Amino acid sequence: MKPRKPRKRKIGVVTSDRMEKTIAVRVDWLYKVPKYGKRVRRHTTYYAHDEGNLARTGDEVEIVATRPLSKLKRWRLARIIRRAGEKAPREAAARPEPGPAPDRTADQAPREDASTEIASSAPESTGGTAP
Repeated sequence: MKPRKPRKRKIGVVTSDRMEKTIAVRVDWLYKVPKYGKRVRRHTTYYAHDEGNLARTGDEVEIVATRPLSKLKRWRLARIIRRAGEKAPREAAARPEPGPAPDRTADQAPREDASTEIASSAPESTGGTAP
C-alpha cells in the first residue's frame, strides 16, 4: 500500500462567514503572462467547512483539502493564523521600536531663522493698486 500524499493547503482571507458551518476564503496568487512575462494578481474563492463557526470575516486562515462535503465544499478550516484587526507578526518585527530621536550634528540641525529669512526676502507690498 502506498503512503498518502500530503493534503493541499492554502492560506487566504475569510470574505464571508454568514453561512452555517461554512466560510468563503479568498486565496490570492500570482500568474505570469507567458508572452510578456508580467505577473498579474489573481484570486480564487474556496468554500471551507468550519465546524465550530470560529472564523470571522477578515481573519487570515489556513484551509486543507478534504473529501467533498457538499456541492461546493471541498476544503476545511485547519487553523486561524491571524484574527481581523491584529498586526501580522512580520509587520510588527519590521518596524523599529519608537525611541528617542537620534542626535543631530550641527550640519543637520534645523535652522531657527529659516522662516524669517523667507518672509524678509519677500517683496514689500506698496499698499496701492498695481499700475
